[in-house]
Amino acid sequence: MSNYDFDKLLITYQKSLKSFAYGFTNDDEAANDLLQETYLKALTYRDKFQERTNLKAWLYTIMRNTFINNYRKAVRANTIIDKTDEQYYINTATTTKGDTNPESVMSHDQIKRQIDKLEDEYRVPFQMYNRGFKYKEIAEKLNLPIGTIKSRIFLARKKLMLALSDYK
Repeated sequence: MSNYDFDKLLITYQKSLKSFAYGFTNDDEAANDLLQETYLKALTYRDKFQERTNLKAWLYTIMRNTFINNYRKAVRANTIIDKTDEQYYINTATTTKGDTNPESVMSHDQIKRQIDKLEDEYRVPFQMYNRGFKYKEIAEKLNLPIGTIKSRIFLARKKLMLALSDYK
């Protein structure tokens, strides 16, 4: 396939790729950035594309993987390793109180208090999962079977739903 044909095909998928990107980001500018990054990677690695295969699926895969990698980088950038014996992972998201409204700060604080009330065996896997770790990664870090991790995260959610039933 010539470079011209490849570029022309890329353009035909722009609309569907943009809505796919918007599904990930829920923000028009972020979706445009993701689309641009996907096109850049597709053009950079066009020699890896095999003719007579599904170009649209290849582009969707690039976009999905790009989004996941960017998300993981953002999570790692906001994670500090605590060097205590427990070696918990603590998220230090930087939010300024002036940028949020009082209702959301109050409910966030109440939810955080309820999470902090959970027993360590439920709270730690739940927090790690919500920070982007996969079940397998949590199981390895905590030296527990993956089924136990899934169960504890499920039970933590159930306990939080009961404790926070006013927020439904």
